[in-house]
Amino acid sequence: MSATDSAPKPANFLRTLIERELQDGVYAQRQWGGTPGDAAHHQAGPADPAAVRLRFPPEPNGYLHIGHAKSICLNFGLARDHGGVCHLRFDDTNPEKEEQEYVDAIIEMVRWLGWDWNFQGTEHLYWASGYFDFMYRAAERLIERGLAYVDEQTPEAMRANRGDFTTPGTDSPFRSRSVAENLARFREMRDGKHADGAMVLRARIDMASPNINLRDPALYRIKHAHHHATGDQWCIYPMYTYAHPIEDALENITHSICTLEFEDQRPFYDWLLARLSEPATLADGRQLPGLLNAPAPKQHEFGRLNLTYVVTSKRKLKALVDDGHVQGWDDPRMPTLAGLRRRGYTPAAIRKMAEDTGASKSNIWIDYSVLEGTLRADLEGQAARAMAVIDPLPLTLTNWAELYGAEHREPCGAPAHPQLPELGQRSFSLGPELWIDRDDFAEVPPKGFFRLYPPRSDAAGVTTPGNKVRLKYGMVVECTGCEKDADGRVTRVLASVVPDTKSGTPGADAVKVKGTITWVGRHDGIAAELRLFDRLFTLAQPDAGDGNYLDALNPASKTVVTGYVEPSLAVAPADTRLQFERHGYFVTDRKDHQAGAPVFNRITTLKDSWGK
Repeated sequence: MSATDSAPKPANFLRTLIERELQDGVYAQRQWGGTPGDAAHHQAGPADPAAVRLRFPPEPNGYLHIGHAKSICLNFGLARDHGGVCHLRFDDTNPEKEEQEYVDAIIEMVRWLGWDWNFQGTEHLYWASGYFDFMYRAAERLIERGLAYVDEQTPEAMRANRGDFTTPGTDSPFRSRSVAENLARFREMRDGKHADGAMVLRARIDMASPNINLRDPALYRIKHAHHHATGDQWCIYPMYTYAHPIEDALENITHSICTLEFEDQRPFYDWLLARLSEPATLADGRQLPGLLNAPAPKQHEFGRLNLTYVVTSKRKLKALVDDGHVQGWDDPRMPTLAGLRRRGYTPAAIRKMAEDTGASKSNIWIDYSVLEGTLRADLEGQAARAMAVIDPLPLTLTNWAELYGAEHREPCGAPAHPQLPELGQRSFSLGPELWIDRDDFAEVPPKGFFRLYPPRSDAAGVTTPGNKVRLKYGMVVECTGCEKDADGRVTRVLASVVPDTKSGTPGADAVKVKGTITWVGRHDGIAAELRLFDRLFTLAQPDAGDGNYLDALNPASKTVVTGYVEPSLAVAPADTRLQFERHGYFVTDRKDHQAGAPVFNRITTLKDSWGK
């Protein structure tokens, strides 16, 4: 199952449930036919080698997002931890919204998170559309038993007759049709003899049920639409609430885990599987065996994970892409897994957040800073260090030629990672011209400013020397002044080297300084495009209430600048994660970065500063 995180797993009600059922032998007698199938298929097979079977069942109508990561890690993780398997199944029952692009992206992202669907050498990748023949067969069984009928009311009439929470529903005038009439009409639906919306197949349950989901729910609708997998073979398609339990049963699923919004659907889930798994006696006296294997799967609901400062509605995410608010589903500001990967998030950090938030019976909100904190903890121990300048300002060392000669370059070095010597050393050099960050200089320093500032004279004419700082991994320098343009903007900082103060030499501590700044040599620094990403929305819950979520878009969610990075990054491959010292974590963009034209995305800052 992969994703072999070795840390102890926190307890939750689903883990406790599975462990108790395994101890009680609830599923010990199950058989497995080797592939999904009906009751006869499985009963002819050996004992199921998987102690439990779970599934992750996305609809291929968009890209997976951070909310899906919770379900992925929960299902695959529980299966891994209890000697079972988790199937990947595409719930492709809605042909108008599903595309192969989404199928490919889902497979890629589940694997990127570290999971697979292989168990004892068998791949468990399935499609709801692969079960369309059985679903049709099951629908005819329900009709034959008097448990389903074809309804020709208009959609408006059907809605009106359904009632509400205080008013029972009203029987359809077509509810009393004979079995023969219903079979004939259903086959006409299948054969394309009726227009979209002309009729539906409904279960016959109880129009007065206090659970509105049991008031004769729709099972099949007519859709003359091309399906990405079955083409034009079908013009009727099963409703999700009908298809999903059947898919679970055909795949021998033990625990059908879903989010809380499906809790009210559980009674229909159980009703349908009970009717399809029990033997039946028809009105003409025929004895029919159960269609589905027993024991039937059981549905269990957990609370959805919500992350602040994002939206996860596929419709809204698609609108962000289609309307050009972001540059594709993998834009690094998007909460899609493709976007998080391109931003530089690690699978381990996402899995850790999913594990730490557990599973509960209530929906939970997690502040975005929690995910960023988990990411920082993961990157701290593995991301190589480098120096970079984001807002470049030239620094000239005015006495360099006098001390060393104008052409001299002083070699400097540092470990790629302070705790990982196996990553080796990085090399760069000092020269008379450097780049520093603009905020490392202040012409008039505020209180507590320990970086570069020039000499100052007070009202009495007493001059205070310019401040001294250490160029990290290099020498101590003293600020002697600055140059400005006609508008008064500082265009260059001037400083002198304090001799014999190079880091790592006996004189390094001879001069005490309070500030250390990073830098890049103008002679060997690499110009790079730096994309500074921030949260896509300014509100913690941008789509809450009646407001328009687009009004909460953060205009500063992406800033692109030209900066400079140390020469060790000249050949950094795509998807290389780094810590730019003092600036945060960055990654080479997986699409646009290339040798000679490097592009770095900011993953996250070194600490949370949002809203501060």
